[in-house]
Amino acid sequence: MRISRRHALAGSAALFAPAAVAELRLPRKIRLGLLDLEGHAGEIIRPLSQLPDVEVTAIAHPDAAVVDRQKKNPRLAHAKHYPDWRRMLDQEQFDVVSVCNANGPRAEAILACLDRKVHIIAEKPLALDRKTLDRIKTKLTANGTKLGTLLPMRFDPHYLALKKHAPEIGEIINITTQKSYKAGVRPQWMKDMKTYGGTIPWIGIHMIDLMRFTSGREMTEAFSYRAQIKAPPGIGEMENTTATVFRLDNRGVGTLHMDYCRPESAPTHGDDRLRLAGINGVLEYMAATGVTLLREGKKPEIITDLPKGGPLFLDFLDHVYNGKPTALPFDDIYMANLVTIAAQEATLTGRPVKV
Repeated sequence: MRISRRHALAGSAALFAPAAVAELRLPRKIRLGLLDLEGHAGEIIRPLSQLPDVEVTAIAHPDAAVVDRQKKNPRLAHAKHYPDWRRMLDQEQFDVVSVCNANGPRAEAILACLDRKVHIIAEKPLALDRKTLDRIKTKLTANGTKLGTLLPMRFDPHYLALKKHAPEIGEIINITTQKSYKAGVRPQWMKDMKTYGGTIPWIGIHMIDLMRFTSGREMTEAFSYRAQIKAPPGIGEMENTTATVFRLDNRGVGTLHMDYCRPESAPTHGDDRLRLAGINGVLEYMAATGVTLLREGKKPEIITDLPKGGPLFLDFLDHVYNGKPTALPFDDIYMANLVTIAAQEATLTGRPVKV
């Protein structure tokens, strides 16, 4: 199975389909630039039908054929094409730029957008090392623009339900998480570690964000292993197995294990799971069983009344232009990236790393 960009975007839509919402009106017309189309770019493109005040004015991507296919979408039909994103930033004036290039060069593109003082909605991770992450934070603070990132799982109703019901299980002392994906055939940039950066930064950051978000706990230390073992040829240098142990801020323990071993015959591309264990019970989510709640002295409960989710990009624009509180503030984005970097550093040092 080849994991094409179209497949990836369609899979994201199926797994995290937002609740239907009305159009979001903004106080003026917004010029949006698409700096590449990798990863979760569909999180930007899909909601455009709900954003009548947003105009995609330019797309940067090295392959004209890819852009031509995207231009079949009427919301992208009139966008200028630039083979190089640097030239696009030099020649166009934007209000918002979506940065969805490869992991390795992403920080350079984000910093270039910050130099131009535009708002940014970026693929994750923002950076692969602490120094660069802090450069982004410092420059963002100095110029007063807003930066969001593509962590759509936070907006999924099942994880919103975990956050809502977490207080019912008391103080959380153990968090167990899983991400298991089909390997497929990956795009070239993911096959090269210089541009991929690692499985922990690429998919682990989703669960690291959800661990913090649903539990209210912080991770203070990380220790990780990673390896590629008898991997199929379609993934290049990507690791196909990782595991990380986190020390929580209350001396509890969190774990994250990931693999690219899900069979091609499996009904879905991924199998994500999150379990919160508190002193008064257990709360967990997996697709096969839904959100379940077990508390002392009460019958097991399947939570069916799920909170409504919504498109991440609409949340970002509503925050930037209408002053609404955001469900994904930059402090959370920064911490998710910082914890992820610590987890990746531990694979290199062979010892626990302080966040």
